[in-house]
Amino acid sequence: MSDTLKIEDGPDRVLVRMDRPHVRNAIDAAMVADLHEVCAGLESRPRILVITGTDGVFAAGADIRQLRERRREDALAGINSGLFDRIARLPMPTIAAIDGPALGGGAELAYACDFRIATPRARFGNPEAELGIMAAAGACWRLRELVGEPLAKEILLAGRVMFAAEALAVRLVNELVPEDELMAAADRLAARIAKNAPLALRLTKLALAAPPGAHPRFDDVAQAVLFETEEKQERMTAFLERRR
Repeated sequence: MSDTLKIEDGPDRVLVRMDRPHVRNAIDAAMVADLHEVCAGLESRPRILVITGTDGVFAAGADIRQLRERRREDALAGINSGLFDRIARLPMPTIAAIDGPALGGGAELAYACDFRIATPRARFGNPEAELGIMAAAGACWRLRELVGEPLAKEILLAGRVMFAAEALAVRLVNELVPEDELMAAADRLAARIAKNAPLALRLTKLALAAPPGAHPRFDDVAQAVLFETEEKQERMTAFLERRR
């Protein structure tokens, strides 16, 4: 049970709905702890993660009341950055379904996911510098990788808010859908992913995250593992038999 999340467990995916509507789903310490529990479950039993918000808000940032009280040791502990890095490293793909604002820590949570589906009401921004801090939970490097350095600098240094249509144009968002179709679109994407061999997905995700120096050796070793699996044999045999 969670006071900050609504969780729906499925055989191939887990839907997590952030549920603090009274504070626009601000990410507080309790939500961080609850999301770590979700991650632990997905690490022990890998499945696709779909994460979304409530009442037209994805997450309007970290909880400012708690942030105001944090000091040096809290920053060095990486409270939010550690969580978002754990989400990014989950074995199976992750999908953020975004309606309304994804700001500050909410934006950084979305950046940490593998896919982002959004509605026209979605908007992304990192106003941390206006509050006297920096976007230290991944935006300073993930956002640059996702949208390029010039646009990342506008968002992080000049407070630019990116609206849904532009996010789609720069491929920060994979798909734009009406509000009432958001979860159906996330389900369709999860279903497309789930058609693939789970171990192939896991190793491909690891290959995508590996540093340049790891290639092509990492890919060769990962492929060697996959070549020896029963699932590879069964899937290729089924493909050939259907073709005949």
